[in-house]
Amino acid sequence: MHPLDMMKVYGRVAEIYRTRLGEAASAYGEAMREAASAMAAAARPQTPEEAWRDALSYWSDATQRSLIFWDTMRQRGNNWIAHEKAGKPPLLAFDYETIADARSFARPCNYALVRILPPDGIALDPQKRPFLIIDPRAGHGPGIGGFKADSEVGFALRAGHAVYMVIFFPEPMPGQTLADVSLAETEFLRIVRERHPTRGKPVVMGNCQGGWAAMLVAALDPDNVGPIVINGAPMSYWAGNDAENPMRYAGGVLGGSWTALLASDLGGGVFDGAYLVDNFEYLNPANTNFSKYYSLYSKIDSEPARFLEFERWWGGYFLMNRAEIKWIVENLFVGNRLAAGQAEWAPGKTFDLKAVRSPIIVFASLGDNITPPQQAINWVADIYPTTQALKDAGQVIVGLMHKSIGHLGIFVSGAIARREHAQIVDLIEYVETLPPGLYGMTIEEDHSGPEVKYDVTLTERRVEELAHLQKYDRKDEIPFEVVANVSEANTKAYESVIHPALSALVTPQMGEALRAAHPLRAARWGLSDLNPWLKAMAPMADLARSRRTPRDEGSPLAAAERFGAAAITAGWDLYRRMRDATVETEFFRLYGTFAMLDPHLSAPAAPAVAAGPSADVLAALAAITEGGFTDAAVRLSLLAHKHGNGQRRLSTLKQIRELVGQEVRLLALPADAAQAIIRRQAIIVEHAPQEALATLPQLLRTPQDRAHLLALLDRLEANIDFGPELTAFAGEVRQVLPRQDDRVIPFPPYSAGQGS
Repeated sequence: MHPLDMMKVYGRVAEIYRTRLGEAASAYGEAMREAASAMAAAARPQTPEEAWRDALSYWSDATQRSLIFWDTMRQRGNNWIAHEKAGKPPLLAFDYETIADARSFARPCNYALVRILPPDGIALDPQKRPFLIIDPRAGHGPGIGGFKADSEVGFALRAGHAVYMVIFFPEPMPGQTLADVSLAETEFLRIVRERHPTRGKPVVMGNCQGGWAAMLVAALDPDNVGPIVINGAPMSYWAGNDAENPMRYAGGVLGGSWTALLASDLGGGVFDGAYLVDNFEYLNPANTNFSKYYSLYSKIDSEPARFLEFERWWGGYFLMNRAEIKWIVENLFVGNRLAAGQAEWAPGKTFDLKAVRSPIIVFASLGDNITPPQQAINWVADIYPTTQALKDAGQVIVGLMHKSIGHLGIFVSGAIARREHAQIVDLIEYVETLPPGLYGMTIEEDHSGPEVKYDVTLTERRVEELAHLQKYDRKDEIPFEVVANVSEANTKAYESVIHPALSALVTPQMGEALRAAHPLRAARWGLSDLNPWLKAMAPMADLARSRRTPRDEGSPLAAAERFGAAAITAGWDLYRRMRDATVETEFFRLYGTFAMLDPHLSAPAAPAVAAGPSADVLAALAAITEGGFTDAAVRLSLLAHKHGNGQRRLSTLKQIRELVGQEVRLLALPADAAQAIIRRQAIIVEHAPQEALATLPQLLRTPQDRAHLLALLDRLEANIDFGPELTAFAGEVRQVLPRQDDRVIPFPPYSAGQGS
């Protein structure tokens, strides 16, 4: 790069840094002004007697709060110890039974398949496809997908689906690799499908790192996977925007994957999940060090149960083998090899995401700073550079974007489960009938009745629109390739020089002792009944609960307390913003310099697009006059949609299925055969819409078939508001298919309730 161009880049980086520091200072000032304003509003003149009474009430309440607070921390520690002694079972709100244990497989790993037992009052529909939910193994234990009654598990059960979960145990099996895990999960999928020989293949749902695990399973065994749902799942690891995703820089700041190997060697050959939890804690120091504890203190009469419930899951730290964490860091977080098709699970064998043909629903949030939308969705553009390439590949991808929820809220929030996850479950039975393409999913709420009603709208989008999520046309991903190269060099040096000495020095017993002393664990066993001071305090806390004398929340002293809490939180937030801005700036100054000096580095290149139509397109167009009644009905539906507004409402899809679903005969076919018809007809309609309509009569070779299709069209038009465009199109269809004999109706007349 020319020196003048380099100076422009440095100037831009410095400008962004100054802007972010200014924004940090402004945010701090605004937070302090709001806190001061709130305290001033609570100020009121007091007589000496009122001030004395207020002080007595406040400090009596503060004493009781403090006793209950520290007793809650003691309970957290006791819960942690009890959970450890119990072997850290999954923290599910549902009973379950073990179906298969991968520790006994030919290639053993510490995973198991469990079936969720439906609670009383919930009846499962044996005709509905099962769900297989994969939770993340990212430091914590399993259970996040079924943490509450209102959860992914809960709403799938209520919809009548059998639900299975992939769980894992605290200790990895000796020699276990990520390939062993993926192969075990593939076997679990096969078992689930054999247990439920329904028309539909199992739905595979993955949370966070369980999302990419689900995609690995789908790549290994695409023939057994039904619709895939990936929630908050990182897939494009270099992606993000400045000031939005500080975790994306961790690999560069730490010098690559050698630090994970060091942590594994200090653990006696295993990697402690507490280090991964440390990464999450690092992101929000205000919450980690103060806010969550002050929230407990300030709501001491209502918050302890929720606090203890969450901390049971948050405080369970699971282990990985050295080889596992090395593969994850080198291939995914630092190497970003998954979307590029370079992540090997065996010598010469890579995970090929192009092999995945099942519909994919991607749920991400603009408020997620751990897996931002760019990391959740950019892989689509990496694999399918254009909308036409996506459609020609026969792939359906649905994107659901939340505006504000944080990373954990995607999985554990009851409100998200009731709104987003419940609608995803509702959509599952219809997503396979969509023609190939990219869709944006939005959820509408109807508050007119006693209960909120939801409806889903699917709007066709273009792959090219994904570029709108980026600030710099992905040019800011170039330095991450330098990070990958630096990581490789550092890892080679570490493996050659340091690893042999540490592996000989640190025994498994020493590693276990070091893990017990980790600050996250010490904070739990140190604040438990093992601490005699807290154990002795328990009776006093019980007395405080029984004789609570709450303070006046409008008193000046309570207002002063809230001001102090707001000031502390604002201070931590100021530190976080300045820290993140500095780390990001130095990252781009260091690795950006190397990137600019290397002429071979450039922004991620989209895969080459074939100059002409693919073989699938040519085959479909060659068969434009082949097929029967079902092909004609599907083609007619796709042509109608092409004349519409580009939107599909789930309520309308349900109505259409109720009106004509059985008679179209698509639902009676095996899922693969039905999808093959939809994909073939979608290609024909996409590439040759006029010929598709003109050749429609050749698919309806008998007067009875033509009359039947026109009867279905009449029924739909009578029950659904077509609008002027579709009404005009219906007229064109009637001209192409003139009615020859209205009396020939091969199916019995339609009646309500006849649909599928």
